[in-house]
Amino acid sequence: MGDLSRIEILPQAFLSRMREMLGDEYEEFLESYQKPRTYGLRVNTSKITCEEFEKLVPFPVTRIPWTENGYFYSEDVRPSRCPMYQAGLYYLQEPSAMTPAACLPVNPGESVLDLCAAPGGKATALGAALKGQGLLIANDISTSRARALLRNLELFGISNSFVTNETPARLAEQFPEFFHKILLDAPCSGEGMFRKEEALAKDWTPEKSHELARIQRELILQSADMLRPGGLLLYSTCTFAPEEDEGTISYLLEQRENMELLELPAYEGFSPGVPEWGNGNENLRKCVRIFPHKMNGEGHFLALMKKQGQPDMVQQPSSVRPDANTRKWLELFLEEIGLQTLGGKAFDWNRVETRGDKVYYLPPVNTGFRGLTFLRNGLYLGDLKKNRFEPSQPFALALYKNDVKAVISLPVADSRLTRYLKGETLLIEEGEARGKKGWHLLCAEGYPLGFGKLVNGTLKNKYPAGWRV
Repeated sequence: MGDLSRIEILPQAFLSRMREMLGDEYEEFLESYQKPRTYGLRVNTSKITCEEFEKLVPFPVTRIPWTENGYFYSEDVRPSRCPMYQAGLYYLQEPSAMTPAACLPVNPGESVLDLCAAPGGKATALGAALKGQGLLIANDISTSRARALLRNLELFGISNSFVTNETPARLAEQFPEFFHKILLDAPCSGEGMFRKEEALAKDWTPEKSHELARIQRELILQSADMLRPGGLLLYSTCTFAPEEDEGTISYLLEQRENMELLELPAYEGFSPGVPEWGNGNENLRKCVRIFPHKMNGEGHFLALMKKQGQPDMVQQPSSVRPDANTRKWLELFLEEIGLQTLGGKAFDWNRVETRGDKVYYLPPVNTGFRGLTFLRNGLYLGDLKKNRFEPSQPFALALYKNDVKAVISLPVADSRLTRYLKGETLLIEEGEARGKKGWHLLCAEGYPLGFGKLVNGTLKNKYPAGWRV
């Protein structure tokens, strides 16, 4: 889509409203649609530091100033083809879209909900912040989108997630005042993404905002009711529509008097909320608006709210035990690869559960929630075969650097990594493997990529067909 066509496809009713909203800034706003869109990635700081990432990344990146682990990259780069991406070291995300999760202060050990989580950009950020402790419930009402969400959480190595495919109303029944932190990135009219996605502009009508605002108001009340006293709720949209932004926050504050707006972190390009676009409450200035003529990204709206009261960190730990057969074969496998830790922490046998022939590592917080539709509870470790345990790809990606001894670590630029990701058998030179034979973890610069079986200098590829590049 050329620069001129970007403006031509913008609906006239949308432009008229934006002119009224922005006044003297309108022409500058319109000019932003003639500028190229920006591309970004967010580093998985639960696996790698930003400093180490900058040393290893094989293509040019520059820091995103409003997100400490975000980077711009140029349009001609293909970062999804890099082994670092397949190792879960970063997530591709529009730069402004990184802001909501970055503005919700998540601490290890908390229970966190991402209510409308697919495809996983914000859920992966929340999961990384938990560092394998506590519980992340990532939900999406669409089954197909929930599958994409699960895949991205697995790619990022999130071991303590519970991926649900439920209606928000059902979750609200199940989890009254349960979560320490909730992110509601609400379904919206997407006006902030018109520069990025032409189809959104073509499908836009003023009536859509009315219907979406009704849905948002249901969701935000349900979110507030699932929040513990002292907990934080971050509401975000990628639209400029006042009805969906300040209007929805105004509704929450009117309906739930125990919720209060908090100041968000300041950045020179952030614009404050406008009380007149809501119910006139002066506290609405604490909201943040992101406009493309003021920031090097697309449009967003954010509001951070706190529920009155004192937070309670009491959590019920997982308490399951593997059957003897599971423990026998899994223990032999863990000994073979020389497991030291899982995600940097001691392996906890009280979290191992077997269902049929599949073995899972449950989150450290009890997730025995009956009656909920879910895709995954915890980490899928692998399968019990006849007289052996076969590890899964999510298990490989949940391992951190130095978690196991039996590794083969190759430079990021080594072409064998690309061949491995395509499913090919690799030749391993003497001295490159820590062990002589058997299961090994293939790594890019020490960061796990997947499993293989080493036999006489040949690594038999165990990278699953469905994951191959």
